[in-house]
Amino acid sequence: MQSGIAASAELVAAFNNLVASPSQRGLLVKIDKEKLIPGPAIEPSTSDFFNDLELLAPHVTDKEAAYIILRRYPDDSDSFIAVTYVPDAAPVRQKMLFASTRLTLIRELGIERFRETIFATTKAELTADGFRKHDKHVELEAPLTEEELALGAVKRAESEEGRGSNVKRSHISDHFAMPISDDALGALKKLGDSAGGDNLVQLKINIASETIELASTSSATLPELSTVISSTEPRFSFFNHSHDVPNGSPSTSIIFIYTCPGASKIKERMLYASSRQGVIAVAEKGAALKVVKKIEASDPDELSPESIEEEFKPKVETKKAFDRPKRPGRR
Repeated sequence: MQSGIAASAELVAAFNNLVASPSQRGLLVKIDKEKLIPGPAIEPSTSDFFNDLELLAPHVTDKEAAYIILRRYPDDSDSFIAVTYVPDAAPVRQKMLFASTRLTLIRELGIERFRETIFATTKAELTADGFRKHDKHVELEAPLTEEELALGAVKRAESEEGRGSNVKRSHISDHFAMPISDDALGALKKLGDSAGGDNLVQLKINIASETIELASTSSATLPELSTVISSTEPRFSFFNHSHDVPNGSPSTSIIFIYTCPGASKIKERMLYASSRQGVIAVAEKGAALKVVKKIEASDPDELSPESIEEEFKPKVETKKAFDRPKRPGRR
């Protein structure tokens, strides 16, 4: 799900100036009047990336979201990283706008220039200690390929399609740029086979690499959904539901179920909320699934058999008898 907001000519010019100016460490970007506009430049730059992070302090607050473009790898073509900073205290509309526009930002400025995208919700994450913790976390993610970790590398892999890759970026929907793993797409395709087998596919987002991955496949009955779907993490679930149609014959229908437990982190909530329509598009166009019903729930416990069966009952339209108006003068 994208916001429709585009980069302004002023932002493109400011970014080109950043690219050509080694004296600048970075650039802030904001959203104003439905456009991405440049904010203050981060300068002066030194040879120490971690020391220069102190320059961010005057520009970030606890209540205002911002994009922060930082030069981190000056000797490489993909020398920049893009940070989406969305503090918990920011207004709800601002949170959603920044979450849904973050991919537009790097696409319009040149995805090949960005090695990594980072999502931050606290000022502590933008300090030297915060970045070191992030780097350590990324290193511990295993096994992760460069294509999964670096957005720039993913872009290069896209231009070399056909050579084989563990993760492919979806070209199925213009509104969905998050990569989806081969095993996740394969599980969706199997779900549509008429040969039987597992009838529930659960997908998850790898927050560190921002990749759609396969969480699990299983066989479940309608009453078992509330216990099989994760109650601790958000999930995109596709359920092949067997039911009777009005003429009494058996049929199957694909149900998309989006669950997001109340204890989920705000970063998870925003990534899942902004990706759900794209996941459906991938399932329909990439795996040839026909999604008949879409259900959202805060907790899997809300997925009662009765509530799901109700979705498939024919809607009875009650017609109100024509009420002839009374003649004037009578009551």
